[in-house]
Amino acid sequence: MEFAELIKTTKVDNVVLSCPGLQPVVGTLCITSHHLLLSSQTEANGEQNQIELWLLIRNVDAIEKRLANASGTITLKCKDLKILQLEIPGMEECLNVASSIEALSSVESVMMMYPFFYRPQSMKLENGWHPHTLEKYYQKIASDTGTWRLSCVNEDFGTCPSYPPLVMVPSSVDDAALRKIAGFRHGRRFPVLSYYHKKNGTVMLRSSQPLVGPHRKRCREDEGLLGAVLAEGDRGFVLDTRSAQAAKQAQVMGGGVEHRSCYPGWKRLHRTLERGRPLQESFIKLVETCNDPSPNMDRWLSKLDASKWLSHGTDTTLLVTALAQVILDPDCRTMAGFQELLEREWIQAGHPFCLRCAHAAYSHARVKQESPTFLLFLDCVWQLGRQFPLSLEVNEHLLLALFEHSYASPYGTFLCNNEKERKLCEVKAKTHSLWPWLNSKRQKYLNPLYTRNPLVIWPSVEPQSILLWQGLFLRWVRSSHYVDEAWTEIQKIAGHYEAHTVLLSGTTSTQMEAQTFSESEIEAQTI
Repeated sequence: MEFAELIKTTKVDNVVLSCPGLQPVVGTLCITSHHLLLSSQTEANGEQNQIELWLLIRNVDAIEKRLANASGTITLKCKDLKILQLEIPGMEECLNVASSIEALSSVESVMMMYPFFYRPQSMKLENGWHPHTLEKYYQKIASDTGTWRLSCVNEDFGTCPSYPPLVMVPSSVDDAALRKIAGFRHGRRFPVLSYYHKKNGTVMLRSSQPLVGPHRKRCREDEGLLGAVLAEGDRGFVLDTRSAQAAKQAQVMGGGVEHRSCYPGWKRLHRTLERGRPLQESFIKLVETCNDPSPNMDRWLSKLDASKWLSHGTDTTLLVTALAQVILDPDCRTMAGFQELLEREWIQAGHPFCLRCAHAAYSHARVKQESPTFLLFLDCVWQLGRQFPLSLEVNEHLLLALFEHSYASPYGTFLCNNEKERKLCEVKAKTHSLWPWLNSKRQKYLNPLYTRNPLVIWPSVEPQSILLWQGLFLRWVRSSHYVDEAWTEIQKIAGHYEAHTVLLSGTTSTQMEAQTFSESEIEAQTI
């Protein structure tokens, strides 16, 4: 397939672009294989100023067209929740533009997507991909404990197609046993180490459901692996995010749960959480609510409650394990640690970004595999940052950037569904990593109030403590000008506070207390 076959018109003059927060722009619309470009000539103080507006076509989630007389209007609803309108002279031109965008935005071949063509001069392809990061993380745990080992059982992706080549397992369980256990777990996702708590040695594992079935099949090796995790007298908990009824239904279909009699020391807990299609529908309803122009507060609150978005917790093991680590581990709350967490618990652990993020909230398609699970994780991290404003080094801008790039990006970090697919597509050899670009703009994504907190940050989950993430869901609906100004002022105050502390480094502790800003003073100046 050639891109030229999908583009019915390459250029249209006198197009008017309208979008929230921007004055209408009149110019020439150009359609390339991956972008829409609107180039205009405007006069300001007698001088000619060129305005260029770019849109990655992959970001288009839905297209609506309206024809009238000799012209037409195309509405582009984007995956980042922005809505754009293009007024195009000429009915035929309007139809051709719409057809071209529809075709280009729905290209399914991964290797035809923009990351495989993006070549910024300031970056090298090999930079940013750190193939040994996961290995180093787990080797440290293995050397510190002696009870865990790094296994290469999946180096050819033959044991589990959605796991990375290296996994962490109990040292007493050999690779032959792991292969048998994989056959006993849905999707062959056998139990592997997700997190090791340094202070008390408590561990967290993740896996899929056991294939017990209606005849209560057993796997001695699986029972042995979970038994090896517990020291004598210890107890373990199996956190099942399905309802007890759903688990029973799964058993009839060949799935099921770990039976207590076969797994002594383990207790199963059911914490029912929405997943898949219901979560996607909740996302859609929430965005519809946020775009409702009605000024009626009662109606707005009623629709917000009906979306059920604020009542969701988590819906997959990856979300549970990743969020738990942000809460428990201060290293995961730093800029570098948070990036490593995403690589370890989402990208390499096999979250199917290609399937889950194929469409956002505006698409008319209703694909079963779509689900905003990663977005829900980012929302939960935002809630943590709001409740503990000094404890996370990353800020809202980083979370917003991750949301945008997970749905449409010039970088290859979120491409494909697992490491096996990325290797087949040569993603790490032929695309750029997102992390160097984010780190090059580090100051934009840092929380100026961050102070390392070695403690666990247990959030309040009471309904009144969970708020709508306005910076995401309302950012194209209402201006963020005042919020941006407030954060700029916070950065200035924080910078002054840091410089003031350095200058007073030779004074006594009493003098320091008297001469540096307190947190309450910083807050007061921000307000």
